Amino acid sequence: MPAVLGFATIALFLLLTMTRRVSVLVALVVLPVLAALAGGFAGELGGMVLDGLSKVAPTGIMIAFAVLYFSLMVDAGLFDPLIRGLLRLAKGDPMRVTVATAVLTLCVALDGDGASTFLITVSALLPVYRKLGMSPLVLSGVVCLGAGVMNMIPWGGPTVRAMAALKLESSDVFTPVLPAMGFGIAWVLVASWLIGRRERRRLGALTGPGGETAAGEPMAATATGEPMAPTAPAPGDEPVPATAPAPGDGPGAVRVAAPAPRWLTVFNLLLTVVLLVALILEVMPLPVLFVLGFAVALLVNHPTWEQQQALLDRHAKNVVLVTTMIFAAGVFTGVLTGTGMIDDMAEALVSVIPDSLGGHLPVLVAVTGMPLSLVFTPDAYYFGVLPVLAETAQGFGTDPAEVARAAVLGQMTTGFPLSPLTAATFILVGMSGVQLGEHQRFIFRWAFATTLVMTAGAVLTGAFSL
Repeated sequence: MPAVLGFATIALFLLLTMTRRVSVLVALVVLPVLAALAGGFAGELGGMVLDGLSKVAPTGIMIAFAVLYFSLMVDAGLFDPLIRGLLRLAKGDPMRVTVATAVLTLCVALDGDGASTFLITVSALLPVYRKLGMSPLVLSGVVCLGAGVMNMIPWGGPTVRAMAALKLESSDVFTPVLPAMGFGIAWVLVASWLIGRRERRRLGALTGPGGETAAGEPMAATATGEPMAPTAPAPGDEPVPATAPAPGDGPGAVRVAAPAPRWLTVFNLLLTVVLLVALILEVMPLPVLFVLGFAVALLVNHPTWEQQQALLDRHAKNVVLVTTMIFAAGVFTGVLTGTGMIDDMAEALVSVIPDSLGGHLPVLVAVTGMPLSLVFTPDAYYFGVLPVLAETAQGFGTDPAEVARAAVLGQMTTGFPLSPLTAATFILVGMSGVQLGEHQRFIFRWAFATTLVMTAGAVLTGAFSL
């Protein structure tokens, strides 16, 4: 019964959010509560919800102050040189921007933390996408692809869990799949190029001969003087007016911020570098680092009470949108875990595997791992499902290490930036300004293709056999 309720809850969640019948926030809270009541867990419901909330509280605190920190830095112009550099390299070409997005994500994701990867890349690149009129779904999608592959590194969550669950070393799990990971990185670059070409065609359709928009207005130019695509509404974007009021005095005038003093820019850069190094070295817990970093940055950049309140008012909406989603995800995972639905779902999944497929378990695990990221939390899969699968495979003469290698090719690696069961996903979609269902529909097939490419690479290089 709990397994049926669990599968039904997740299926209904995906259906309702992907078809935009209800908001993700409502679905994350209401559906698991209804499932718990239907399963007769009304008495323990409060405790399960609080347990789920307490587990995501550090993440919620971190993201609240991280959004404020990076918003402050964007306002201060810290990322302007990066934006101008990307625009110069891209020359107004969306295809080059998407490939640059993939490269930047692959580099930043080396820290092994999805949340910080999304915070850094989206904060730095979203202004570029807005300036070029590109869809934020392209940003969230390409970042998803890059972060997914890089989550396979040994200090990333899935590989660590796989090694711990089966008592294996990094040389047993990660080293043999390094070539397959290389295949995955190559595919991410190819996919970003293809997605960029499609986005270039979409924006090109909005322009007329001679660099004019469909409305007959001349296109804006980039910093290099190249024609720039118009800022047309894209999914998840607010419509941008064709004309904007000129700077000056009077009602409706645009306030042009003065460039930050050089010493302040240098201070902000050093503070950000120190913060990122501290994050990688885990000098303190992530929430503490961002709380302290934001407090120092706010005091230096906005020394008066009025300035500080103005910044908080300006970015409060973004903070609320992202943090409420994370706490709602805590309700969802807390109830599904507390009722035992996740554990029963794991047992049910293993029980339906026919004996005839026992010798091919590594390939089966690799191919199904990415889609199952939408169903199982990383702990439930790696500590609940994986040991049973490994034991089953051993009974058919297959090395359990091969099952572990197969699992990290998709389960909460390529799949984690699409899963509603990880808080990092809501950081990505929240900061990009897109809906979870739209994000999943847009990038699922590309992410699944990454797993298929790496699976083929693993078979070809002997990481596991057919």
